[in-house]
Amino acid sequence: MSGAIFTLEAEIRTDLGKGASRRLRHADKLPAILYGGEEAPIALTLDHNKVNNSADFEAFYSHVLTLNIDGKPVEALVKDMQRHPYKPKIMHVDFQRIIAGEKLTTSVPLHFVNEAQSEAIKAGGIAEHHVNEIDITCLPKDLPEFVEVDMANVDMDHTVHLSDLTLPAGVSSIELAKGDETHDLAVVTVKPAPKAADADGEGDEEGTTEE
Repeated sequence: MSGAIFTLEAEIRTDLGKGASRRLRHADKLPAILYGGEEAPIALTLDHNKVNNSADFEAFYSHVLTLNIDGKPVEALVKDMQRHPYKPKIMHVDFQRIIAGEKLTTSVPLHFVNEAQSEAIKAGGIAEHHVNEIDITCLPKDLPEFVEVDMANVDMDHTVHLSDLTLPAGVSSIELAKGDETHDLAVVTVKPAPKAADADGEGDEEGTTEE
């Protein structure tokens, strides 16, 4: 994947307020904010179409990005993105600064792999996904783009929990760190496929008596 997806040009924005943001959007510019660390938040302007194109890639949301702010590179994560309710437009983005050597918390997607090799699924089972991403903490250098869930050996009627996942080195689950078993969330369950009702009504209740 091209590194250009993870590098964005940005300018410091001094014209603030709803009216200013509206004017930016009409000019295909995107208002944003960068916060975190000991520095004050900075209002930014980015090219809307560049960000919109990069946002088509899943890794954009779980990758350390480089914001070139007036020529100065700053590492950041996407923390929130507001989209237009029906137009293919991004309205605003929140970025969080990355501090070298300081752990970060974020969400990463789950990739369910080897479903085609699962004997339970071959036998007609259906994988019911309970979550599609998990919250993690790690150093920036250890941040994974995704976490794999290996389905190859998952039996019928079996549920994979957070504690069953193999996380990359240096990565911890925020939920599991809470200690309580109730935080060992279900990730995916393989269930038998529901049986279709018989066309002739077989299986309906019998024994109706005639008067």
